[in-house]
Amino acid sequence: MTVKSKLVGGIVALAIAGLAFSYWQIRQFAASPLTIDKETIFTLPAGSGRVVLEAELNQQKIISPTIWFGWLLKLEPDLAQFKAGTYRLTQGMSVRQLLALLSSGKEAQFPIRFIEGSRMQEWLAQLRAAPYIKHTLADDKLTTLAAALKLPEQDVEGWFYPDTYSYTANTTDTAILRRAHERMEKLVDNLWQSKTEGLPYKDKNDLLTMASIVEKETALSDERSKVASVFINRLRLGMRLQTDPTVIYGMGESYKGTLTHKDLETPTAYNTYVIAGMPPGPIATPGKASLEAAAHPLKTDFLYFVADGKGGHTFTTNLASHNRAVQAWRLLLKEKNEQ
Repeated sequence: MTVKSKLVGGIVALAIAGLAFSYWQIRQFAASPLTIDKETIFTLPAGSGRVVLEAELNQQKIISPTIWFGWLLKLEPDLAQFKAGTYRLTQGMSVRQLLALLSSGKEAQFPIRFIEGSRMQEWLAQLRAAPYIKHTLADDKLTTLAAALKLPEQDVEGWFYPDTYSYTANTTDTAILRRAHERMEKLVDNLWQSKTEGLPYKDKNDLLTMASIVEKETALSDERSKVASVFINRLRLGMRLQTDPTVIYGMGESYKGTLTHKDLETPTAYNTYVIAGMPPGPIATPGKASLEAAAHPLKTDFLYFVADGKGGHTFTTNLASHNRAVQAWRLLLKEKNEQ
């Protein structure tokens, strides 16, 4: 073999060795973990190419600067199909897994939970404080929300289903609320069709309003249909509902945590100690169990109930029995306060 042949052979061997080494380095880099020690939310702006992506990852210290990033994308072009969005990166994730996630377009999901018994303004405050939501509502007024969703103002309080909703970054506040409203409308429609015959409701709003009162009166699952039966019986007899949560709702911001006799006697559209029949609309967001109770109340003769001091209520059919139950509750309350 000539010297020239040996030289060419050596160069080829070195080139092959260099390529093999580079290939190994690229593979090592792809399999290496991200340089994060906790879950990280990463946002890739729209229109970003390879250079911008690499710069963002370096700047946020998600990967360390390296010459192998661009080569990896050339070697595995499927990983270069990344999409703009907001992604959840986890500790231990490899560079290849990161790029596969960005290429999949599976953006991070963020949860927001709306709780039964809360008011719409509480929901709006939650939305305003939640991360990655695009805020389109100018304020937290119910009139503003009604206009944004093109709803009658009376179809705002209570007409949104309480649950945990998942959303991606830049989802609008109104998009989340529209989902909740559609779910509540569907549920109320179904319950209206299947409700017990002869209930003293004029329309679906009455059903939802009753459910909201039940929601505020008890948190016990085995009491809801009993509570509903008390108010149904009162409506049928022409008795006033006399439920404190409606008074509190009608007082608005003037309620400071304690109801007085004056509060009970002060007229508002929601003061059921003063008005006859149902208040004009829901006083909170009822959950499914309270809606079921309002649509299918227990058949009873109960007309009264009062706290029993043990987390539940004592139900009675006449005023004398009710007054005794009230006295028993007050005595128990006094004993607890003296301990």
